[in-house]
Amino acid sequence: MLQDVDPVRIAEKLFLSSFSNCGQVCIAIKRVYAHESIYMRLVEALAEQARQAKVGDGFDPASQIGPLNNRMQFERVISLVDDAKRSGARMVTGGGPRRGPGYFFDPTIVADIHDGTRLVDEEQFGPALPIMPYRDVDEALMRANATHYGLGGSIWTNDIARGTALAAELECGTGWVNQHGALDNSVPFGGAKWSGLGHELGALGLEGYTQPQVVRVAKG
Repeated sequence: MLQDVDPVRIAEKLFLSSFSNCGQVCIAIKRVYAHESIYMRLVEALAEQARQAKVGDGFDPASQIGPLNNRMQFERVISLVDDAKRSGARMVTGGGPRRGPGYFFDPTIVADIHDGTRLVDEEQFGPALPIMPYRDVDEALMRANATHYGLGGSIWTNDIARGTALAAELECGTGWVNQHGALDNSVPFGGAKWSGLGHELGALGLEGYTQPQVVRVAKG
């Protein structure tokens, strides 16, 4: 996220792109790098979104965030968040399971966390979002790309031309500008690095369902 962005204005979009389906979305935002000049404002804006989010049973129309899918994933998220706590990270909101039955975990915004922490380096696939400051955009790109994963990434800025150029430098299958997770049936979708092989959607995706045939003819 570049320094020309108003954190309050985009906080809801960013939160939904991270916490939809309790964070259990392959393309969900897994970590955020924000320029140091807007870092604290973004942390608080996202924390406010987390505080307002209604966690509960999916059969309750008022619920916005449900439970984690199974015990193994529930325990994995607990393990990643606990590791972040031990490393000195600050739980701005949440930080643990919700009391009561079910695999409910409070929406967790994590600040004062560093690259090299498991919650940053591994895919949490749950409702815990680490947010980190950066000073130089080249540094942010380097840190964002220093991962085995590469399904998608996004650049948030008021300068569309600059954002487009930076998105092209992300080592991922899809780079968005001022949005995240938007898909189109006519546009190929796939990942890089450890985030899958091949593509779906679009002409490129359809080719994966075909079987090429080669006919070679020599002069008689």
